[in-house]
Amino acid sequence: METLFCTLASGSSGNCHLLSNNGEALLIDAGLSGKQIQQRLTDVSVDPARLTGILISHEHQDHIQGAGILSRRFDLPIYANAATWEAMAPKLGNIKPEHQRIFDSKKPFAVGSIGITPYHLSHDAAEPVGFVMETGKVKVCIATDLGQIPTTLMKTVENADLVIMESNHDVDMLQVGHYPYPLKRRILSDLGHLSNEAAGMAVVDMVRNNVKSVLLAHLSRENNFPALALSTVTGILAENGMVPGRDLELNLSVREHVSCLYRFATGT
Repeated sequence: METLFCTLASGSSGNCHLLSNNGEALLIDAGLSGKQIQQRLTDVSVDPARLTGILISHEHQDHIQGAGILSRRFDLPIYANAATWEAMAPKLGNIKPEHQRIFDSKKPFAVGSIGITPYHLSHDAAEPVGFVMETGKVKVCIATDLGQIPTTLMKTVENADLVIMESNHDVDMLQVGHYPYPLKRRILSDLGHLSNEAAGMAVVDMVRNNVKSVLLAHLSRENNFPALALSTVTGILAENGMVPGRDLELNLSVREHVSCLYRFATGT
């Protein structure tokens, strides 16, 4: 018996994660086309017909693009809070009423054997949330699309086996890049995205809170490089006496294909 997690895609062009527990498979966001998501599920030997649902963090297109078509194609429920449902419904197409599942962002719930606890994030969406997902003794947390670190985040991720952590941009690259000023201001704001430096400081605190693995995610194509994100976070860890491979496992997600396949014994 095991829990499997992988990132099918991560970045401003599309975000989608997979959590599978003892044969039940749940998508967290569906920001690629339906065809792309199906192909990447096949790449990790997961039959799309095994999916039990789609969990949505917020209504931006890079998180919902394939949700509607997958729901119709595989008869899947879509889980989101009420404000997110209202904001994304016009973009999804026709969804069966029984597949429009609304959760309360302040209350835990379950999809099959997967326990889910939403938590509030600071981002420019209707009611954006991150997720803590638990299967037996395994704890996986998603913390992307946030403009600042919530004061409660370290308590939220404490003792996590894995945290998916945003490391969106390098501040200098963003400031001198070609983006128009309003977009730069939005990304740098408390409702935007986390920089590599902010991610690094957050990861330091995560190590102190017994987080075992971190996957850096949602890297910008235009304002970041994978090697730069990794070296920046690794450097900040080193400044605090911490070493990847000794104090935590540190990896990078990529947008073009499936990232790191994590396998955890469920203990059940």
